[in-house]
Amino acid sequence: MKTPVVPKASPETLPELATYLKPFAPLFRRSTSRASVERYLTGLLTDLPRKNCDTIAAAVAGTSTERLQHLLTDATWEPQALDQQRVRALVAQSPPQGILVLDDTGLPKQGRSSAGVARQYSGTLGKVANCQVVVSAHYVADEPTSSAPVHWPLTAQLYLPEAWATAQTRRAKVHVPSEVLFQTKPELALALVDQARAWGVPFAWVVADAGYGDNPTFLQGLDDRQVAYVVGISSTFGVRLPAEVHAAALGLPSRPRGRGQPKKPRPAPLYEARAVLAALAEDRWQPITWRAHDDVVLRKQFAAVRVHWATGGAQFSSSHHRVSTGPEGWLLGERPVPGERGDLKWYFSTLPADTPLHRLVEVAHSRWPIEQFYEDAKGECGLDHYQGRRWDGLHRHLALVMLAYSFLARQRWMPANPAGFSPLWRASVVPSGPSPGARVAFPGCRVMAPSIRLINFLFPEFQAARRAKHPTPAVAGYPAVPLTGVSAAAGFPLRSPA
Repeated sequence: MKTPVVPKASPETLPELATYLKPFAPLFRRSTSRASVERYLTGLLTDLPRKNCDTIAAAVAGTSTERLQHLLTDATWEPQALDQQRVRALVAQSPPQGILVLDDTGLPKQGRSSAGVARQYSGTLGKVANCQVVVSAHYVADEPTSSAPVHWPLTAQLYLPEAWATAQTRRAKVHVPSEVLFQTKPELALALVDQARAWGVPFAWVVADAGYGDNPTFLQGLDDRQVAYVVGISSTFGVRLPAEVHAAALGLPSRPRGRGQPKKPRPAPLYEARAVLAALAEDRWQPITWRAHDDVVLRKQFAAVRVHWATGGAQFSSSHHRVSTGPEGWLLGERPVPGERGDLKWYFSTLPADTPLHRLVEVAHSRWPIEQFYEDAKGECGLDHYQGRRWDGLHRHLALVMLAYSFLARQRWMPANPAGFSPLWRASVVPSGPSPGARVAFPGCRVMAPSIRLINFLFPEFQAARRAKHPTPAVAGYPAVPLTGVSAAAGFPLRSPA
């Protein structure tokens, strides 16, 4: 039986993609590497269900598995330099004040040989599983009422579990650099804050979930950097009341009788966040709607009180290493409106004391674009499709995925072509066999042309007009494929085959 051949995307570069990639060309020494970057991004922008070197080579003309693998492992270029240049270009096109969102995501993996893979908690799966964990930073414009704020990724780094960090043989097999030492995820996140500052990212606040907010070292790191923040916390998060902290600071311990060390001052009482909020009067809880679009209305009850974040109870003296009292900030509580169901949530923020409650709520709920990024980057740009084992290969793949995602985000901001529709509509799928050395991964599969995919992304008005005349457009003689929108809530309306 004859094996069907996967239709090929055109060997010609998309005009918009060529323009976008031109400034990055000096980062790649060889012309073959520059060509492979363009082919790899073209593959990431197609509708392949899996996007790795094999499947991209089988679906995109003008490349091969070997060339794409060489790009990810042996070619001369630095993924961090690519991230830096991309970020600086995006900063110039973004609002001057924004929010830096920090988070991590799990990349499910089989086996034990891939860099950093271990049984660890994966937010993607919602459980402990065999996976890699990547910590990343994301810029979000301060547009709290928008359902599609400007947002884009900065950079990401693989979390290397301690068992990996101390295993020299395992490190050597997957090319983990010698300068990479064990760092917790909060420590990696703080390093990303420093990176964002060094690259000139214009952010006024840091936002993170309870996985970071519950970590005193992370909070102390932000305080030391004088960065304001709003972080999710757990119900047992420790706080002290400002009046009691002030009183404890004024109190002097009694002089000891006889010989011995003088008594150390005792810290103010430590309370759990849920207890402090539960003690508030009912009239302190206010209903607030922080976003309303179409049929979706996001509305809860909130209350806020001034506290200090803290660790260590009264059984410890103030000089004890387990005792710490951070700066004064806001303890923010969230609960469902009476008659509705929902979870209770808690936040801590160092926004100024005169910050309105509504503003606290807006910033606390500004981290959703990074979750949308993870979902779209995995579903549309192959974020979790890398099949190699090496440290450098994974980070190069992450940098190229972010480059592709940023291309789509940038194109979305650009106004529609006033002179007519984009020349991308010209047919760009041609029937051909697989590239030399590339196996056919999806027999009988029809790969959507990048030009068709992007025209529907870039100019949704064009798709609507075309649907009116041709409900199921056909391309270059291939069967018609209905197009549907996904991720529209994030302002990221990619089109996929139904």
